[in-house]
Amino acid sequence: MPRETILSSDDSWPEDESESTLGSVQPERNSEDDIALRPKHMNEMVGQRQVAERLRIAVDAASKRGEPLGHILLDGPPGLGKTTFATCIPRDLGVSLQIASGAALAAPKDLLPYLTNAEEGSVLFIDEIHRLPKAVEEFMYPAMEDFRIDITLGEGVNARTVNMNLRPFTLIGATTRTGLLSAPLRDRFQIREHLDFYSLDELMEIVHRNATKLRTVLDDHAAQQIARASRGTPRIANNRLRWVRDYATSRADGDMTGEIATAALDMLGVDQLGLDPQDRKYLETILRVFHGGPVGVEAVAHTLNTACDTLTDEVEPFLLRTELVVRTPRGRKLTTKGYEHLGQSPPGETALFAS
Repeated sequence: MPRETILSSDDSWPEDESESTLGSVQPERNSEDDIALRPKHMNEMVGQRQVAERLRIAVDAASKRGEPLGHILLDGPPGLGKTTFATCIPRDLGVSLQIASGAALAAPKDLLPYLTNAEEGSVLFIDEIHRLPKAVEEFMYPAMEDFRIDITLGEGVNARTVNMNLRPFTLIGATTRTGLLSAPLRDRFQIREHLDFYSLDELMEIVHRNATKLRTVLDDHAAQQIARASRGTPRIANNRLRWVRDYATSRADGDMTGEIATAALDMLGVDQLGLDPQDRKYLETILRVFHGGPVGVEAVAHTLNTACDTLTDEVEPFLLRTELVVRTPRGRKLTTKGYEHLGQSPPGETALFAS
C-alpha cells in the first residue's frame, strides 16, 4: 500500500523542484542544494498566467462560499508546473493535502486510506492519473460525484456491501497523456486546464528568481543563455541553472557571467536552442544516413541503437515544436531550419517539402 502524506495548513510542505516526489515529505535542510525553488502560492508563479488567473477565481469563489473546490485536471508536458499548482492551491485555500501516484494505486484498497483520511475541503493530488487501473478508476466515480464509496466485505454468499460517506474533498489529477484518460473520468473534472511551454522572458524571470533563492548572482546575459537552453520548461531551466552555478563555483570563483554560462552549457553539450547530444545525433543521422529524409522512426532508432519509444517520447517532441523536423506520411524529414541548424545548405524547396 502506498504511503500517504497528510498536511495541514500549518505543516511543512513538499518543496523539491521535481514533480516526481510522492507520498513523503522531506524536512528542510540547510544545504543550498535543497533550497526550495518552487513557488508557495499562485500569485508567486511566473508564466501560465491565464491558467493561474482562472484557478485563482475558482479558489476565491470556493473560499467565499465555504464549499470544496471542484475537481481539477491538469495536463501538459513534464516540468511545466502541474505539481506546483497542485501544492499551491491547497495553500491558498488553507486546507490539507494528500499526494499519491497513479501507478502506485494498483487496487481500490490502495485508494481507501486517502479517501477515508480526507478532511473537509482537503485536496487529494494524484500524479500521472492516467496510469490508474480500470478498477481503481471506477471505484473513484462515486467518490468524486457523491462523496461516497461502496466497500465489499467478505466473499461469496457471505459478501455484503457497505456504503461509506466521505467528507467532501477536491481531487487534483495531473497527467502528461490526456488521451489515455477514459471519457467518464475526464468528464468528472469540473475544471480542466492545459499547461503550455514558457516564453524566453518568463524563463529569464524564473532563472533570476531562483538564482536569488540559491544565493547566487548572475547577469542578464547568463540568464538569457540559460533560458534559451531550457526548452521552454522551468524544470530544465532549474537544472541548467544549478549546473552553471556548479561550473562557476569550480572554474570561475562563482562569477556567473554570460561567457561562463556559455562555457558551462558547452561542456554539457547543450546548444543555444537547447538541443543536447542525443537531439543532434538524431538530426545528423537523418541528414547523413538518410539524406534528410523522409525516413521511418524505426529505421532511425535501429541506426542509433535506441528504442523507438525513446525517440518518439523524449527526442522528437522538442524537435517538432522547434520546427527542425516534420512528420509526413512517408516518415521524418529535416526542415530548412533543421538543415541550417546543422550548418548545411537545404535542398530545393520543392524537393524538401514533396511528400
